[in-house]
Formats: sequence, C-alpha cells, structure tokens
Amino acid sequence: MTSLARGLIVIQAFTQQNPQMTISQLSIRTGLSRAAVRRCLYTLTKLGFAGAEDGSRYSLRPRMLTLSHTYTASNTLSTAAQPILERMSAAHRESFSVATLDGEDIVYVARTTVTRVMAVDLHIGSRLPAYCTSMGRVLLAYLPTEQLEQYLSRVNLVPNTTRTITTVDRLRLALRNVRRNGFALVDQELEVGLRSLAVPVYAPSGRVVATINLSGNAPRLSVIEMQTRFLTPLRNAANELGAYLR
Repeated sequence: MTSLARGLIVIQAFTQQNPQMTISQLSIRTGLSRAAVRRCLYTLTKLGFAGAEDGSRYSLRPRMLTLSHTYTASNTLSTAAQPILERMSAAHRESFSVATLDGEDIVYVARTTVTRVMAVDLHIGSRLPAYCTSMGRVLLAYLPTEQLEQYLSRVNLVPNTTRTITTVDRLRLALRNVRRNGFALVDQELEVGLRSLAVPVYAPSGRVVATINLSGNAPRLSVIEMQTRFLTPLRNAANELGAYLR
C-alpha cells in the first residue's frame, strides 16, 4: 500500500496558498522523488482527481469533493453537528464550529460562518494548531495524562501574536484551567483581532470526543460578553450534540 500512501501525501501537498504545482515543486514539498510524484499524478489524473491544464502545473479536480462528502455523510458527529450550528448561527448571528483532534492539530468537521472573522478562509477539513486555539485547548485539556505529556514533549509553540503562549509550563497551566472551568477562551493568540470560546462535547462513555466553539471579532465581543452571552448556549449545543452520539 506504499503507492496509496504516496498518493495521499501528494493530495495533501495542495493548499490554498499552493493550488497549482509542477512535478518538481510537488517533489520538494512531499519529499518524494519526481518519478514517484509523476506516477501518483498519472493515476490521480486518470481517476479524475487531478489534472494539468497546461500540461505542467497540476491541481486537484472537483471530483476530490466526493471524498470529503463521503466522510461527512457517513460521520455521525459531522452530520449531527451541522444543523445544530446552523440553528445557532441563525439565532445569534455568529460563527460556530465543531472540531476534533488529529495529531497536533484540530480538524473542522462542521462549521457555519456568518461573518469573516479570520484572515484565512476556514471550512470543513481545515486544520489549525491545537495549542493556540480554544477548541484545541479543550481537546488537549481532556486528553489522558500520558497522551498529553507526549504532546507537550514534541509541540513547537510558535508565537503567532504577542499574546501566544509559547512555553510548555504556561500551556500546561492554561489546560488545567480549562479542565477546572469547563471551557477555553483564547484571546488573540492565533490571530490579532480573533477571540474564541469553546466547550467540550462528551460521548456516552464520558470521554471528550469533540469541541464546539464561537469565534468572534475581539473589538466587537469582549471577554465578559462572550462568556455571559454564549457560554450557556454553547454548553446546551454540546449536550445536544453529545446526545446524538449515544
């Protein structure tokens, strides 16, 4: 299955910043040989998942959306979360998301956007670092101790803004506060002007399997207002979502 693994690596090399690349560029980004990249692209092109308009610069094709649709259509968490988020956005006119933990990142599995609150365009499947996001803090805080310590031993705490926590000791303290309070509020640590609030989603076993959050513009939504207006609705939504997982 080495060929499958290589093909997935090539697919993941395409990003919003690099939607079109040559074989040489893909080889550099993936660490695969040009011959291996060429074989992967040949197969992906034949299957309709990739193509090159000018014969040299490859990009992904719309058929790739069938893969993400298969996941969202078959995933209970994703299908249950989307209508809940849409109802919350309609009621509060704010942007809400649900995410899970994958390695050192959070991955969005459901999302509604009322206004653009980040410089990057987030969508289902988008990934962000866990250490500096409210949803990531929630998911990290409820990890088993051994898994959390493994994460803390390898994470690279990049200072995205002047507010970003960049030491393991401070991050560990922040995660203890999340467990004590039952929520995470991250104030402009990922991006200046972005403030977010997240709560855990529990499975019937009592394990935290996901998190739901509100993202807002910091000048518009104060820390106090975010907690007083949205903490209870977020917790109610998390309980509702958790009920679908039973």
